[in-house]
Amino acid sequence: MLIAVRLSNAYYILTPTKTEIITMKQLLNTDTGALILRVALGSVLLSHSLYLKMVVFTLAGTAQYFSSIGLPEVLAYIVFFVEVVSGVSLLLGFNTRFFSALVIPILLGATWAHYANGWLFTNSGGGWEYPMFLALMAVAQLSLGGGNYAVTAYFKSKQQQIRA
Repeated sequence: MLIAVRLSNAYYILTPTKTEIITMKQLLNTDTGALILRVALGSVLLSHSLYLKMVVFTLAGTAQYFSSIGLPEVLAYIVFFVEVVSGVSLLLGFNTRFFSALVIPILLGATWAHYANGWLFTNSGGGWEYPMFLALMAVAQLSLGGGNYAVTAYFKSKQQQIRA
């Protein structure tokens, strides 16, 4: 069981075996920021691909939409695959920079596809604000990397321990 209590500007983390004092500076850092950004972006990519493209519109329907805006239908399946794999990889923190870079052209393509619908994503057909925001999130994630709370960082530290 874990209990967090905030007193003044420090958090006291109580566990069955010990009590730790964690300050806001320790809690809010680039590693935590990278984790929050990874989870947010990865979750959106997964839900957008698995739920929206696969369940709501279906993959065949998504391919038809791609065709209607002048893109090859096969590109819909590629985009779906990249979004799923990138979403899972970002959630885990596996090769974060690579997968962040991989989704940027897709998100910019989605911005282009929704551009004619106006700025607001609540417009009919969806506007371009949301995909542009996601593209900027991916750029920020690319610059931050996965942080220390990522699977890649864990495996690198284990590899260094083995070599030592």
